[in-house]
Amino acid sequence: MTQPEPLTRLIEELQRLPGVGRKSAQRLAFHILRAPREDADRLCQAVQDVKEKVTYCSVCNNITDIDPCAYCTDEGRDRRLICVVEEPQNVIGIEKTRDFRGAYHVLMGAISPLQGIGPDDLKIKGLLARVEQGGVEEVILATNPNVEGEATAIYLARLLKPLGVRVTRIAMGVPVGSDLEYADEITVHKAMEGRREM
Repeated sequence: MTQPEPLTRLIEELQRLPGVGRKSAQRLAFHILRAPREDADRLCQAVQDVKEKVTYCSVCNNITDIDPCAYCTDEGRDRRLICVVEEPQNVIGIEKTRDFRGAYHVLMGAISPLQGIGPDDLKIKGLLARVEQGGVEEVILATNPNVEGEATAIYLARLLKPLGVRVTRIAMGVPVGSDLEYADEITVHKAMEGRREM
């Protein structure tokens, strides 16, 4: 039995989403098919709205529907601190902690020679310009704890230190709730390196 062409097309499009395989795409497609028309219309409208109304902040490169973004216009934020992250979703992760009240800068990626991504492909110039304007005391490098993130952090530190700003790297190590016996040697090394007095 062949399925209708529009359903096949929907499954194929859903499969193009990250983390969605053939079976998940089929489940989603059949869910959309069974759902009331209004639900499907709302989904379509949400996708169109995100493509039409969401853009990147002209200051920090975070996603926003107003420019500059809410973080850049928030008077309660400490502009002396800039937290540098790779992607907009990293900002959400840091905000969940409710501990950081500084500004952000989103690089839109990390240095990865194997994928053909060099420093010129990232939003580094804007970060340097913000620091050169003055008023920034510390730049926190919160790139991912992998080879690309480390390379990016080292590269940025070399550019930023001569500008007279304090450059720090987020601590890395063993996650809460895990067991030391299952941690790899690099994670344990970073945890030991980032230890602090109690």
